[in-house]
Amino acid sequence: QVQLVESGGGLVQAGGSLRLSCAPSGSIFSINVMGWYRQPPGKEREFVASISSRGSTNYADSVKGRFTISRDSAKNTVYLQMDSLKPEDTAVYYCNIFALRNFWGQGTQVTVSS
Repeated sequence: QVQLVESGGGLVQAGGSLRLSCAPSGSIFSINVMGWYRQPPGKEREFVASISSRGSTNYADSVKGRFTISRDSAKNTVYLQMDSLKPEDTAVYYCNIFALRNFWGQGTQVTVSS
């Protein structure tokens, strides 16, 4: 079964940057939307950003201007560049790919210290 493999999480000071990557372990066809969600400690999972097959992007208001989502369609890889990180960005970040059905990554921890 195809799994999504995430990388790039870690510990960073406020104001710093991290870049998350996500790629499937096998082939996924008919990819439509690729995106990122996050789950802060003690809270529900929330939308962060998405990018369509045509390159259209959407962002949560809380990350607009600080995060940038991009994709490499040839590699079926999605990235999340996170700049000007804040302590409230601390969460487990999950990659999502929608291709006839939803695929989820296992999550990668991002911790921003003040």
